[in-house]
Amino acid sequence: MYFNLVMLVSIGSIIIAFLFALEILKKDSGTQKMQEISNAIKEGANAFLKRQYTTIAILSITLAVIIFLIYALTGKISYGWHTSIAFILGALCSSISGFVGMYISVRSNVRVAASAEKSMNEAVVTALRGGAVSGILVVALSLLGVAGIFLLYGGTANPLEVPLLIVGFGFGASFVALFAQLGGGIYTKAADVGADLVGKVEAGIPEDDPRNPAVIADLVGDNVGDCAGRGADLFESTAAENIGAMILGIALYPIFGINGIIFPLVARAFGLIASIIGVMCVKVSENEDPMGGLNRGYLITTILAAAGFWLSTKLLLTQYHTFFFLAGLVGILTSFAFVSITQYYTEYRYRPVKDIARASETGPATNIITGFSVALECTGLPILVISVALLLAYYLGRATGLSEGGLYGTAVATMGMLSTCAYILAMDTFGPITDNAGGIVEMSGASQNIRKRTDRLDAIGNTTKALTKGYAVGSAALAAFLLFSAYLEDVHLTSVDLTKPVVFVGAMLGAVLVFIFSAFAIRAVGNAAYYIINNVRKQFKEKPEILENKEKPDYAQAVDICTRGALKEMILPGLTAVIVPLIIGLFLGPEAVGATLMVGTIAGIILALVLNNGGGAWDNAKKYIEAGAYGGKGSPAHKAAVVGDTVGDPFKDTAGPSLHVLVKLLSTLTLVFAPLFLILHSIK
Repeated sequence: MYFNLVMLVSIGSIIIAFLFALEILKKDSGTQKMQEISNAIKEGANAFLKRQYTTIAILSITLAVIIFLIYALTGKISYGWHTSIAFILGALCSSISGFVGMYISVRSNVRVAASAEKSMNEAVVTALRGGAVSGILVVALSLLGVAGIFLLYGGTANPLEVPLLIVGFGFGASFVALFAQLGGGIYTKAADVGADLVGKVEAGIPEDDPRNPAVIADLVGDNVGDCAGRGADLFESTAAENIGAMILGIALYPIFGINGIIFPLVARAFGLIASIIGVMCVKVSENEDPMGGLNRGYLITTILAAAGFWLSTKLLLTQYHTFFFLAGLVGILTSFAFVSITQYYTEYRYRPVKDIARASETGPATNIITGFSVALECTGLPILVISVALLLAYYLGRATGLSEGGLYGTAVATMGMLSTCAYILAMDTFGPITDNAGGIVEMSGASQNIRKRTDRLDAIGNTTKALTKGYAVGSAALAAFLLFSAYLEDVHLTSVDLTKPVVFVGAMLGAVLVFIFSAFAIRAVGNAAYYIINNVRKQFKEKPEILENKEKPDYAQAVDICTRGALKEMILPGLTAVIVPLIIGLFLGPEAVGATLMVGTIAGIILALVLNNGGGAWDNAKKYIEAGAYGGKGSPAHKAAVVGDTVGDPFKDTAGPSLHVLVKLLSTLTLVFAPLFLILHSIK
């Protein structure tokens, strides 16, 4: 019965996402000039994703074969087949999620630009429903994929073993998400840095000026990084966390039977319904702050998700439902808290961003010093919230009196936090859609009235993108603890002893992996930006008529250079993230891997907060000045803020988001290879 509900909601949600897409595609696509610019963005995004997913497909198939061969050599042929197939299915579904999200976003942008001519409400609704296509589809496909493969592998007949066989699905999703986020993040920031430094700083032309050869590449980057990359990121979040919670549900099988194992799927289904209703309720008046309308939709989603959570705990967790519902409520409130904290540190209405803007008056150095201090400061409150949430959820689970109730309580809290995931992702994709709409409006020479509306939407979009990064970090932290607990159960450990030299070494390697990975990711942006900066300078030098509006720049050349640079640079950090923990497990053993996972998770979460919120604060400090503070556009403070924003760009859009994925990749990778580590190190 409950599986039927999960499948029905999943398929129904996919249909609704399809209907949203049809609704958007029927809308006015604007003037001929707007359509030309939009088509250029589409072509650039399609070219990048085609090359990127070809590379990812080769890497995924290679790794799937390696997984099978490793288990075949150890005599676990059946385990190898199941894990490899699940890996390929997870990788495929993650790729589809990212691609479809991008497909709709690059068609929504021009329609938001055209809608802005009619009314603010029309533009907001179009942008949010464009984002909702991605949000709904990501969660629905994740749910359908996990539930489908559970049934395919005979989960209803053998529920105690099958959750361990589908871990490969989460690993495949994480693997694709890592490269999608890395490649997209490198591309978008290389293009952005190139466009800003040569266009705004050196040539003194406005943002999104059609004379800038990198401007189309910059607009393409918004889609391949923030849409395709984030879609794959949150797909693997929901998939990995569903699987981790199902594994922990095995310990409570004597109490709840199969209901404890499938509870995460049912709770996710109710969250999907809540998110769809929340999206459909969003409307704004002409003079209202659009963020108010989005926040109302989020509040409605949160309330409905809480109601759905109560119902699912009541139906599946029987007499223990009160404590587990409260644990889920802790997760829902944690999500709300993370969104609010991120808003405080990244919106220019509040003290941190204003401090950075004020520091810009004395130059780039003081801007960077103040910005970095804000980035470090912003780790305190989120870590406190995560700590309180984990403790509350654990002790609420313990209050049931069940021996494994504490850990299951943390799993339920994670489900609660991710119950609003579809709406959160809709808000995230809202950002690049409105950013693109603003660029299209400016490049097409549309009226100032339309530009004012799209500028307001662009500012809101920056905030929503920052909020979702905070949300992703929080969910990654809870999920990582969940998956860490699942790993310990899988390798028959009750604790990780850091007093053992080999285990301590594993812990240090886990911490340094996070920093080395981030260094590679940030350097990759610098390397890729080098190519695009030189291309823009070359075009300005060889064709001076471009700056005089007498000749069109070669946008395609800039897009191609950025594409090749991004794909080349994503390989090293991506492979490092996969190979290092595997080597630790092979040579140092399961307990050392547990230390790598534990300490790497802690370091990854903290550094992700530094990079995401610091970068977001730098970005909005620049926008605060552009709105008129401290001399406005073109002032010395503005030039200093542009430099700070350039430093923050690879922080918040490349390394930071990639760390969310890295943390969960470590968890799913170690779960997949746990049996191998046990065999090699003779642990029974």
